[in-house]
Amino acid sequence: MPKFDTSVQELKYKVLKEVARLSREDRLQENLLSIPETIIPGPEPTTRCCIYKERAIVGQRIQMALGGHPEKTSEVEVLTIACDECPVSRMTVGDACRGCIARRCEHVCPKDAISHPNHTAVIDPKKCIACGKCASACPYGAITKNVRPCERACKPGAIHMDENHKAEIDEEKCVSCGACVYQCPFGAIVDKSYILSVVRLLKEAAREGAGPLYAVIAPSIAGQFGGVKTGQIVNALKALGFSDVIEAALGADIVAYREAKELKEKGFLTSSCCPAFVSYIRKFYPKMAEHISSNLSPMAAIGQLIKKAHPDASIVFIGPCVAKKGEIKQERVRDIIDAAMTFEELQALFDAYEIDPAAMEEGVLDNASYFGRIFARSGGLRDAVAEALKEQKVTEEEFTLNPVACSGLEECKTALLKAQLGKLPENFIEGMACEQGCIGGPGCLTHGAKEASNVDKYGRLALEKSIEDSLYICELLGMPAE
Repeated sequence: MPKFDTSVQELKYKVLKEVARLSREDRLQENLLSIPETIIPGPEPTTRCCIYKERAIVGQRIQMALGGHPEKTSEVEVLTIACDECPVSRMTVGDACRGCIARRCEHVCPKDAISHPNHTAVIDPKKCIACGKCASACPYGAITKNVRPCERACKPGAIHMDENHKAEIDEEKCVSCGACVYQCPFGAIVDKSYILSVVRLLKEAAREGAGPLYAVIAPSIAGQFGGVKTGQIVNALKALGFSDVIEAALGADIVAYREAKELKEKGFLTSSCCPAFVSYIRKFYPKMAEHISSNLSPMAAIGQLIKKAHPDASIVFIGPCVAKKGEIKQERVRDIIDAAMTFEELQALFDAYEIDPAAMEEGVLDNASYFGRIFARSGGLRDAVAEALKEQKVTEEEFTLNPVACSGLEECKTALLKAQLGKLPENFIEGMACEQGCIGGPGCLTHGAKEASNVDKYGRLALEKSIEDSLYICELLGMPAE
C-alpha cells in the first residue's frame, strides 16, 4: 500500500481501490454489501468504539465512492456517522482560571452564560453563542475558543454545527475547494468520487472501434508518486487503457496567451483557472464577476482542442483538485471533459488494476512549455501572463502588468475586497483557492509543505521554452489554439 500522510487517507484509498477493483471485474453489485467487512475484518476495532461503527462509516464512504448524493450540489459531503468526536462546547474554561473577584468574563457575556460556582468560571453551553468576549476579557487567558478543524479550514464559512452537533455544509456558500476534507481528523468530510465513470470509460475504450480515451494530467503531478518519474506515470496510464496522455499545462499555455490579450484589452482581470476561486467570486463578490476572465480553465482549454481534433474522443482529467469535479458539470465544460479524478483516486485505480508505475519504462510527456507547467504553483499564472505579453510584443506604453498572486482564499478575499472598493493597485488577480497553489490541493497523495522550486525544476525539463513554441505544437497536432 502506498504511504499516505494519515490513516484517514489510507481508509479512503482502501474503499476506492475495492470499489474500482470490483467494478473492473463486473462484480460490484453482488459484492457491494461485503465491502465493509472486507476492509474492516475485525474482530477488534482499530479506530472507533466497535467494528460495527467502523463498518457503518465504510458504508457511507462507499456511497461517496459511488458518486455521493446527486441532489447535493457541493462536491464534498459530511459522513454523519463519522462526525461525533469534536467538542460540542465552543468556549472552554481551562485550569488557568484563578476564580478572581473581578469576574470580567461574567460581566462582559451578553447572554449571562457564565457563572462562578465554587469560585471558578463555568460556561453554560445552552446559552453561550461563542462570541469570544469572555476569552478577550479574561486577564489570565483561561478561556479558549474551540473551533472545529473543518470550520477553521473552511474560509468561505460554509460549515457549521447542526442541532445534533454534527458538521453541516451550507451549499450556498461552499465553493468545493476541499480544504475541509483533509483537515477533518476523523475523516467525516469526504469528496465525491466518480471513479466508476473512469472504469466505465476504460472498458468502453477497450471495445473494438471505440474512440480514443485521453488522460489530461495536471502539472502538479510531478513528484506526487514518490520516486516515480512522470514519464513512468504516462506509461502506467497507457497500461490502464488510455490511448494517450496530454499535459493540462499545454492548456495553461493557451490560457496564458489568451488571458494576456484579454487583460491588455480590458485593463483589469481576475483569473479563470481555479474553479473554486471563480465560484468564490460569484458567491461572495458578485459585483466582481464581470471581471472574471472569459477564458476556459487550462483543463477545459486543452480538452476543447482534443475534441476539436477528435470529436469521438473521451477525456479524463487527473489532478489535485476537488472543485474540478464540479467544473466538469458546468454548461461550458460538460461536453468537453467526461470525468475528473484526483491523484488519490489515480493511485487507487493503479492498484485496482494491479499496475505498478515504478516498474514501467519511462514514457514521453512533452506537450507544454516551462510557463504552462509552473501554473502548478502560486505565482505561476502571473509569470506566464507576463511572458505572454512579452511574446506578444506588448510595450509598457501600451500596457503595464501589475499582478497580485493570491495563495489561498484568505489572500483572495483581501485582494477582491480591495478591488471591489477601488483600492487595489494591481490590475490582475491570480487567484488560487489552495495555499501554495495546485501543489497544495486536497487531492494530493501527500499534503506537507511543497517546494515551488520542484515545480520550476519540472518546468525547465520542457523542450518548449516559450509559450508560442507550445502553440506551434498545437498546430502540428492539428489542434490550432486560436
